[in-house]
Parts: sequence; C-alpha cells; structure tokens
Amino acid sequence: MSRPPMLLSIIIPVYNEELTIGNIIDRTKVAAQKIGLPYEIVVVDDRSYDGSLSVAKKHDVRVYTLKEHLGKGYALRAGFAKVKGDIIVTIDSDGSHWPEELHEVLSPVLSNKADMVIGSRYMNHKRVEARKLNKFGVRLFNYLIQLFTGVAITDSQSGYRAMKREVLAKQKLKSGEYEIESEMLVKTAKAGFRVSEVPITFEQRTYGRSGVDPMVDGSKITFSIILAYLKG
Repeated sequence: MSRPPMLLSIIIPVYNEELTIGNIIDRTKVAAQKIGLPYEIVVVDDRSYDGSLSVAKKHDVRVYTLKEHLGKGYALRAGFAKVKGDIIVTIDSDGSHWPEELHEVLSPVLSNKADMVIGSRYMNHKRVEARKLNKFGVRLFNYLIQLFTGVAITDSQSGYRAMKREVLAKQKLKSGEYEIESEMLVKTAKAGFRVSEVPITFEQRTYGRSGVDPMVDGSKITFSIILAYLKG
C-alpha cells in the first residue's frame, strides 16, 4: 500500500493588511501549485479592524480569526494548532516576502537536508533597507542565539520559514507577539534539529506601517531567547 503524498500547510498571519492579503493569497496559491504537493492555506486574522478578514474570506482558503487582538505569536500558535501538514510554512501578509520563492525556502526540507529553513533577508546580494536600531537588534539576537545554541543565523527574526511537523510537535510555544520567531528557533536548535537558511528577496511594505516597536519588542525578544534557552 503506497504512502499518501506529504501535505504542505501554509500559514499566513494577518493584522490590518487588507491592501496586500488578497494578493499574497493568490500568489501563494500559484507558488504552492508549482510544488506539486497537496496543500492547504490557512489565514489567521489577529482581529483586524480593517477589511483584512473579509478580503481573505473571498479567496477560497481556510480563515480563522482570534476573538481579540493578541499578537502575531498567538496568531501563529492558533495556525499551528489548526493545520494538518507534514511540512509547515509561515509567510508574512504585508507583501515583504515573495511567495514565488516558496520552492527555494522549501527545498532543503523536501530534500531532507534541514528540519527548519529560514528565509534570510541578509544573505541576498541586495542591500536591505532597515532602521539602524532594527539591524542592531537582529545582530544582537543572532549573537545570543549562536551563543546559547551554537547555531549561526543571519536573520533570526525572519517570518518566512519552512519546517517539518515534528519540529513543532514537542514545542510548548508561549510567545504572544513578535518574539515567537526567536522562541521557535532556540527550542528547535536545542532539540537537535537541523536549521539552515536560504536567501530571500525582501521588500519594505508599501502600505500601512509595521507594528514592531524596536525598544519594547526588542526587549521581549531578548527575554524570550534567554527564557527558551533556560527552560526549553
């Protein structure tokens, strides 16, 4: 009896991205179809107050909404609890990530060369525009993660990722906001899973504004790295 093909689950967390979410869903569908695996796309709305939820519902994907605005971490955790895939992908909804690069992000996992793959903004030959404080923060987080886990990463905060289901199976994620990326990475590395990066294209959002507060969220991320290392 032949084994059924692997299922690919793609989670798109969204908060007030009505101008981009429909485009990202459509492009993600095209990219997923090219992979050749059965797939599902799950949009988790973090209680947007614009039209993000209604736009997502028009695009023939599974859509869930949180009962209140709780943060990206809660949205991703809700998505992880809902999806059924053997491989799970996360991609941001603001248009900064290219769904067309899905194959590149997935490739090391599909070829069993990695258990988690991070799409890195900083491995690309193009210069990434970002506030100096943001760049400094990413370097600090990368350094702390390497110090604690031995895994050298250039973009620990990237939300464009692919991972095997077993990576998340035993993780008890607790983060509610942007620190979830660091918590996941530290716990994945501590558990002995193979982590790698691939270069991705990154575009600064052209609509709306980022909800990241460099000082507040930076402190939360730093704390989450330390806590994930100490408590696992």
